Amino acid sequence: MDRQSSLWTGIAVAALLWFYMFSPWTSGVSNFWLNMSISATILCCFVIADRPGPFRINLNWKKIVGQFLSGCLIAFALWGVFYIGDKLSQLMFGFARTQVDNVYGMKEGTSPVLIAVLLLVLIGPAEELFWRGYVQRTMSGTFGADKAMLITLAVYALIHIWSFNFMLVMAALVAGAVWGLLYRLKPSMLPALVVSHALWDALVFIIIPI
Repeated sequence: MDRQSSLWTGIAVAALLWFYMFSPWTSGVSNFWLNMSISATILCCFVIADRPGPFRINLNWKKIVGQFLSGCLIAFALWGVFYIGDKLSQLMFGFARTQVDNVYGMKEGTSPVLIAVLLLVLIGPAEELFWRGYVQRTMSGTFGADKAMLITLAVYALIHIWSFNFMLVMAALVAGAVWGLLYRLKPSMLPALVVSHALWDALVFIIIPI
């Protein structure tokens, strides 16, 4: 299978996985966090199978620390954006808080510590490596960097549509736009984006819920 076929297969698989996890017809059939962990692992397989990979490990400690600190800064800044956005959305949409609470309801019945670990170690990194490090990077070679960023963003947001939760789709759109733009401007920031995605997930969902 060539790279383009593998790419679109990966996107189709991601869409099916997100449908199963979020659609009202299939969500709740089995544990959401188990499904999410399995889905993240499957996405990682596409990243690992791709050659060349999204980035090479650099053992320069100054760069590693710089990437980590940049990722933390992006995560906290993005949390701030969502905090303000939450307050504004409640003023604009009567359904906003209910839909946000429905998203938070997905953590019921599962240990918050376990969820945080999964988000930090597996789910957050896997999503960023797949969507920016694999999908957007591979599309850039075919469509150009700008179109690749927009297509990746559209797909990333739309696969959440099966939740029928406007606030969740918008959250994916906003966060995806930030990560996608940063990757477009500086692809070498991918490690920082991986850190930011993982930390932001844990912050907004477990550590400092909005």
